[in-house]
Amino acid sequence: MKLAIASILASTAAAFTTSSFNGVAVNSGVSSSSSLKMESLADLSTLAKKLNPLVPRFDPLGLSTSSFWGASEESTIGFLRESEVKHGRIAMFAFVGYIVHANQITWPWPMMLDGTPFPKVTSAPEAWDAIPDSAKLQIFAFIGFLEYWREANGEKHYMKGGKIGEFPTFDAKIIPGGALDLYDPFGWSNGRSEEDKAAGLVKEINNGRLAMLGIFGFLSEQKITGAVPILKGVVPHYDGEVMAPLAKSILPAFHLP
Repeated sequence: MKLAIASILASTAAAFTTSSFNGVAVNSGVSSSSSLKMESLADLSTLAKKLNPLVPRFDPLGLSTSSFWGASEESTIGFLRESEVKHGRIAMFAFVGYIVHANQITWPWPMMLDGTPFPKVTSAPEAWDAIPDSAKLQIFAFIGFLEYWREANGEKHYMKGGKIGEFPTFDAKIIPGGALDLYDPFGWSNGRSEEDKAAGLVKEINNGRLAMLGIFGFLSEQKITGAVPILKGVVPHYDGEVMAPLAKSILPAFHLP
C-alpha cells in the first residue's frame, strides 16, 4: 500500500517536458561576452528565481565559475546544464522504474530467447543483480551508443550555444517511425513558442532534481536502514553494492577487492 501511494506521488517526478534552451528566454539584461546565444552566470541567477523563489543560485563548489578543459565560463555552464538535464531525465525514469520493480511488474513475455522470464523481486537493485551479464552489457552498449549519437550529431554542441537537452533524430530510412527520437518522439515541441519551451525547461529541471533526490532516498534507505525515516519499512534492505553495478557478476571473475 505504501508503495502504491508512492507510485501516485511519482507522477510529479515522472511528468516532464523536453525543451530547448540557449540562454535567451531567461535573459537578465546582461549582455553575454560570447557571440553565441549561451547561458551566462547572470542567467543562472535569473533562472534560479524561477526554479525556486526561496532558494537563490546554489553553487557551493563554484562549478559555474570554473573553466572546464580551458573552455569559457559560458561553455562550462552549458556542459553543467546539459549534465543536469540528462541526469534528471535518467533519474525520473529510475524513480518510476524502481516503483515498477518493487511492485513486481514485468513484461508478460520472456526476458531471454531461451525462455528465461523477467525476475520478480522487491527492489530495482535486486532486479539488476538477477539479470544475466549479457543483458547488462547490452544495456551499457546501448547507453554508449546514445551518448555517442548525442555528441556527434547535434545541430550545435551544447558547449557552443546548442540547445540544452536536445537529442538528434535518426534517419527514418534506417530506423523508421522515429522509435528512437528520444528528444521529442511524439512531436509535442513542434510549433511551441520559445517562451513555452523555456517554461518547460523550468518544470523539467525541478522534476529532475526531485527525482534525483527520490531515487537516492530509496537507495540510501536500502543500504542504511533508517537513513530516510519516511521510507523505513517501505523499502527492503539491500546487501549489494549500488555503486558497483558489476560487483556480483563480472568483477568477481577478475578477483578484484
